[in-house]
Amino acid sequence: MQPKNTSQKLTDEIYMSKALELAALALGRTSPNPVVGCVIVKNDQIVGKGYHRKAGTPHAEIHALSEAKDQARGATAYVTLEPCSHFGRTPPCSDALIRAGVKRVVVALKDPNPLVAGGGIQRLHEAGIPVEVGVMSHEAAMLNEAFFKAITTKMPFVLYKTALTLDGKIATETGDSRWVSNESSRRYVHQLRNYYDVILVGSGTILRDNPALTCRLPGGRDPIRLIVDGELRIPENSQVLTSSGESPCIIATTKAAPIEKLKQLTKLENLEIWQYDTPRHVPVKEMLKDLFSRGWNSVLLEGGGTLAGTLIQEQCVDKLECFIAPKLVGGNGPSPLSGLHIPLMSEAIDLHDLQVDTTFGDIHVTGYLTSRQIINDENSKGGYSCLPEL
Repeated sequence: MQPKNTSQKLTDEIYMSKALELAALALGRTSPNPVVGCVIVKNDQIVGKGYHRKAGTPHAEIHALSEAKDQARGATAYVTLEPCSHFGRTPPCSDALIRAGVKRVVVALKDPNPLVAGGGIQRLHEAGIPVEVGVMSHEAAMLNEAFFKAITTKMPFVLYKTALTLDGKIATETGDSRWVSNESSRRYVHQLRNYYDVILVGSGTILRDNPALTCRLPGGRDPIRLIVDGELRIPENSQVLTSSGESPCIIATTKAAPIEKLKQLTKLENLEIWQYDTPRHVPVKEMLKDLFSRGWNSVLLEGGGTLAGTLIQEQCVDKLECFIAPKLVGGNGPSPLSGLHIPLMSEAIDLHDLQVDTTFGDIHVTGYLTSRQIINDENSKGGYSCLPEL
């Protein structure tokens, strides 16, 4: 295949960026499905656009074709993820594009879902429609990193967010933690709550801070609230159990939970209790698999150092976002990873794809605990994976 000319490459990137912007509008709303955007272009004009808004509703291509109507014939469709080729809750989008008579399809990434995995592109090829794959693949992979992790591993993508002082404390030695980070950083965290399916904390966070764990952005939506509480220590009047948050609350506990308290908590509305057959500690990997089975792709871990350290020790955390405030408190305050125990510096966990930003006033550090690889060649099934560093 001859390389595209520079003008065509630039044109493809311009329209794919529009499709990615559309896809991002549904972040946090489509699980277990990915976020997908589509624009249909004819004679250098966008004649149709759409995005997948919620699982079970029409996909991005269907919305865009509906808007384009007859103008879709002879047009180019830009889609952020390979059009589906199977019957799920909605019909195959690849067939819809073929029926509409589009003349070319540009795809950012192949779909790693085994039900698709190149099948949509193959259908388009068989219909005589040229397909360009890989335009803005990195941006598309970042947008759907939770979906790609979940669909390929049957485990949700886990982001650990923490805020600490410059000397490494998430609270003073008296336990005071309001506030470590500044207002801008905290507003950003509520954006994360709006985007992620589940917010996860340990019982220590509830006992210490009594948070509601809701999203306080106008128009935002509350994530599912999950508390790991192996001995069922949190009070029945905790804000997370009594606040008016729209999303359900889940407590993951064990055989150590007092029977009477279990009976009392089961009377609360909008509360589920997951009791695991373990002595005291909740099996976190099993818990995460249960989240995936419920159709939730992404988890925002906001718990204290004990739970975070355990999840990292169990290799369950994919990404870290750390807000380092230019403050010093000294003393023996808690650390963000007190549950992680690494004896030798040579065994320290390295972060990958590190980014440092001071836009919020605090030092915002982002990194991945696993190396990432975009799989997007002609011989692969396509997609995105988080792979252990070799």
